[in-house]
Formats: sequence, C-alpha cells, structure tokens
Amino acid sequence: MTILYEWRGNFDNADVNVLHAEGFDHKVLDIDWLAQVRRHSLGWVCAWRDGELVGFVNVAWDGGVHAFVLDTVVRGELRRAGIGKGLVAEAVKGARAAKCEWLHVDFDDHLRKFYFDACGFEPTNAGLIAL
Repeated sequence: MTILYEWRGNFDNADVNVLHAEGFDHKVLDIDWLAQVRRHSLGWVCAWRDGELVGFVNVAWDGGVHAFVLDTVVRGELRRAGIGKGLVAEAVKGARAAKCEWLHVDFDDHLRKFYFDACGFEPTNAGLIAL
C-alpha cells in the first residue's frame, strides 16, 4: 500500500467531515475545514491512497514556538497500518520547518501507546479545564 503524505494539501471538506465522523464517532457534520485550517493552523497533513483521502491531522499553533497536534484520524479499515504515525511524522517535520520548538498533543488514555511509543511524544504534566 502506497500512502502519499502532503503538508498543507488541498482537500475536500466533505472528505474530512466523513473521516472525522468515523474517527470520533459522531454524525457527519458540515464543517468548512479548509477555511478553518487556513485561518487558524500552522499546517495540516493529508494522507492519500490512490487519490483518496485516508488520513488527516491538524497542526494548530500559537504563532510562535508552540504547535499542537489535533484531530489525528485515519480511515477505519486502514488503522494500525502506520498511516497515523506517518501523519504525525509529517506534522513534526512541518512544525520543525516553521521553527517551532515544541509540539504538543493531548489524547484519550487508549491512545497512549500510539503517541508515546509509535510517535515519540514524551509524557509531561499538563492541565485542563472543561468548559
């Protein structure tokens, strides 16, 4: 299986909406992802297989040295094939090229092995306020 990773790639909103709904277990929404990431993000990574979007990750940032991995998602039947790891690796490259010094991620407990073992994130203390 050949996967092409594209930093700041052009994509169809409907494709990301379908991926996001499947990955985060909610109904398909009508979000203008392209406008959102162009306005608020350092970048994003698209994973393509034969011209079809099969993975996506958003890289938000503070405009300075901190970037944040958000919404990492891979099409269901292709999970555990290394695509998510490839998405995050490209996000690391993009953030590094932009001179960011830190790449942050938060995640649910069941994703610890993915982010710590597969992607190389280090555990840190962090805080959260549910709004």
